[in-house]
Amino acid sequence: MELRHLRYFIALAGSLNFTRAAERVHVTQSTLSHQIRQLEDEVGQPLFDRVGKRVVMTEAGGVFLAYATRALREIDQGLGELKASPASMSGVVRVGATHTFNLGFIPECIAVFLSRNATVKVVVEELSADAIATRLDAGDLDMGVAYRPEQRSDLRFEPLFNEELVLVVASSHPLASRKRIRMIELHREPLVLLPQSFSTRRLLDECFAAAGAEPNVVAEMNTIAAMLGVVARIQVGAIVAANALGQMTGLAVVPMENPTPLRTPGLLFKDDRPQTRAVRAFTALLRKTAMASTSRPKTYSTDAEPIKASGSAGKRARPAASAGRAKATRA
Repeated sequence: MELRHLRYFIALAGSLNFTRAAERVHVTQSTLSHQIRQLEDEVGQPLFDRVGKRVVMTEAGGVFLAYATRALREIDQGLGELKASPASMSGVVRVGATHTFNLGFIPECIAVFLSRNATVKVVVEELSADAIATRLDAGDLDMGVAYRPEQRSDLRFEPLFNEELVLVVASSHPLASRKRIRMIELHREPLVLLPQSFSTRRLLDECFAAAGAEPNVVAEMNTIAAMLGVVARIQVGAIVAANALGQMTGLAVVPMENPTPLRTPGLLFKDDRPQTRAVRAFTALLRKTAMASTSRPKTYSTDAEPIKASGSAGKRARPAASAGRAKATRA
């Protein structure tokens, strides 16, 4: 079945006259008749009854007409939107993002998007994953960028990429010169971590248990910035996503293995709410930026030279209860 079959069918249904319908779609009457018979052969039943010179729509034709009209309208609207110039795009894109993504990923996407779409306004709120889910439910946001909240079956989660968690220590720390570290080596090592109410902490606890290690958690803090502030001042480590460091200096990043903790950030949507053209364009840019970032080699900045992570070293851990489905309530 091709688009022309639908157009010819709708034209004939609107006039119930082969001559007038053929003129409307700019084909000969014989061509129109042949195409309608092809369509009827494909659907397996007659759509029109031909009684002498009269044409009457069958019951099947009436049923099919509603679907064909809706399908053709959607296709025509889609084609029109694709042909529209970016300058004609307007409106507001409302985004909720957790802290980690607001450090680099979201600003990068906004800068590119606004340079192409000057007439669109982007509003970004930094929220917890639970708050993003609540605001999506209320219709206050168009999308969220976060880790998948737990127990949220009514929101659609679209994974963007996988990210490793890394050990962060001060540049003067004994572990700062390490290229990689096994999690068993962090047994009894002083660490500052997120509280256990965070899914990231639960993921780390599972990884430590799998490695047979028990770290010495000397402090629990519910913001990444505060954790890194402590790390910069005393001889303790923290485990965070590498992109959470932002522009902080005086810190060293050490990739972890056996196992390597992994999280999966993504996009959150409320499926029963239609998306504007501007929202769809920004969503496409998020996907493209995420794909480009995963294709680049991982480079962890330190005070010395950058350390390129070996992509496959060690066992990667993605516990089913946490990785990709984490509820990062504040970070």
